[in-house]
Amino acid sequence: MPDANPSTVRPDAFAEPALRASTAAMPLQRREPTWVRRYASRLIYTDALIMGLTLAGFGVFVLPNVNTTLSWPGGPNLPYVVPLSVVGVLWLLCLDAFDTRDRHIVGHGVVEYRRIINATFFVFATIVIIAFFLRIEVARALFLVALPVGLAGLLAGRWGWRQWLRQRQKAGAFVYRAVVLGDGAKLEHIITQIRGTHGTGYVIIGAITPRGTPIGISDVPVLGALADAEHAIDDSGADTLIVGGADELDPATMRRLGWAMADRDVNWVVAPALTDIAGPRIHARPVAGLPLVHVDFPQLEGYRRVVKRTFDIVASTILLVLASPIMLGTAIAVRVEGPGSVFYTQQRVGRRGTTFAMIKFRSMIQGADDQLASLLDLQGTTDRPFFKVTDDARITRVGRFIRRHSIDELPQLLNVFAGQMSLIGPRPQRPAEVALYDEVHERRLLVKPGMSGLWQVSGRSKLSWEDSIRLDLYYVENWSFTQDIQILFRTVKAVIAPGETAH
Repeated sequence: MPDANPSTVRPDAFAEPALRASTAAMPLQRREPTWVRRYASRLIYTDALIMGLTLAGFGVFVLPNVNTTLSWPGGPNLPYVVPLSVVGVLWLLCLDAFDTRDRHIVGHGVVEYRRIINATFFVFATIVIIAFFLRIEVARALFLVALPVGLAGLLAGRWGWRQWLRQRQKAGAFVYRAVVLGDGAKLEHIITQIRGTHGTGYVIIGAITPRGTPIGISDVPVLGALADAEHAIDDSGADTLIVGGADELDPATMRRLGWAMADRDVNWVVAPALTDIAGPRIHARPVAGLPLVHVDFPQLEGYRRVVKRTFDIVASTILLVLASPIMLGTAIAVRVEGPGSVFYTQQRVGRRGTTFAMIKFRSMIQGADDQLASLLDLQGTTDRPFFKVTDDARITRVGRFIRRHSIDELPQLLNVFAGQMSLIGPRPQRPAEVALYDEVHERRLLVKPGMSGLWQVSGRSKLSWEDSIRLDLYYVENWSFTQDIQILFRTVKAVIAPGETAH
């Protein structure tokens, strides 16, 4: 390991060429983690199995009989097993062509799911076009049954493997062993962000600074200076190099370092000074040899808003019907436990600062609001936007149960149906809390508040108010319908198995 003392660094350490070529001195060890290909293979087998079961089930249970044939003018009569096999092969090929198993996107985010959806619709759109021009009478049930069932199965399969991957990564397996390179302050930000985000798949094993100087995160060892980056990577056994910013990283040095990592098959990751930007908003475009990164602004209006509102109306109606027995039982339990109304309404701030009456099942004793200010003052949190009382004695016995399982929130489906709230979005807050917002926090009000949101499925009551705000702003800045569906499924999981973070 090189000397970390700046005074021992050679005067010409950063002159061209700054990085010593080591390819001639030693055989290079390939660093691509073996788990990446194994995981991709499991996805392929799972996709093929799901498609096979879907199409076989369609042939057995949906078609009139096993001898049903497919024909068209001037063509032969084919048993349906042949076109179904062709559909299955085409489906698999499209999943590969749309890069649904790309190692850069599998296991996290919504891009993986979006590509699966796009590939599936492309397959069936192709079938429709071919059937139209060849005048083939394809069973309509193929589109009404096989498409949604197969798509749901593929998404469920990927979700299941993602949960499996998360569990292995918690144990330190199936991860990328990464070294970060750059100035101290930039490295500290990168390390803090990666460690503070669940499911990144990266484990930071060391850092490289321009002159080998220590950084503020003491448990991350500095492996050396920029001039010895290649040897530091070789000695550490890292399979990923994450490059932050540094004045000494001129284009020539970056090019030589990139060549050295390519020779070793080490993942080459460049971290720009952008945070809380989702993948779909980022577009790389090479201009004059420069990899320029274009960042789209969030799109919160137009057809996206119509789609979100339509989904809210349909889903809230269905959920109200399904949840009506639970709501009736809860109303009886609240009424039997003690005096007071069954429902509790409170003024909350909605989209663009409008106020509305949010409805909940009453989970506290009567007069609980009169005690809030004194309780917040006792725990010293009156100056924070999220008014949350820890170990709240005002909560009733029934209230504690319905809060843990989010049953107290079910009446808010009426707010969603009325258009005051959405199923997914930042949680609505009281006017007194909104009064504490600065110009950054006010961006939460660009979208409708929701019954559930990103921070509710990312830690709930255990999150600090800073992290809660950060997650809400991330949702606003990177809204997509796919992300809403993902949060909705995570909400169902959190309600069924709330864990220790719910109260």
